[in-house]
Amino acid sequence: MKAKPIYKIMDGKGRVLIPKELRDVSGMDYGDIVKVGISQGTVSVKKVDLIEVGDQSPEAVEAFIHAAIRDMPQDKQISIAARLLELIERKEPRHE
Repeated sequence: MKAKPIYKIMDGKGRVLIPKELRDVSGMDYGDIVKVGISQGTVSVKKVDLIEVGDQSPEAVEAFIHAAIRDMPQDKQISIAARLLELIERKEPRHE
């Protein structure tokens, strides 16, 4: 689909809002994983279902976790959240 260009202003943190009409056409939705790349000076954003094998960056791991739990039953989500809180509490020093 060839769409009319849409001009956006980048904010101070380097963020640009992808307009709803473009998200709809591309199938992007809240919580989806997107791959941001650059080739010959052009930045691209593409919805992906899987993270590239071997990418262990914190951003890739976080995206994978978000995608994995999004479609889980609520009881499983709560179980995972409880386990994460338990791990965090073990790492934090106690100030009693």
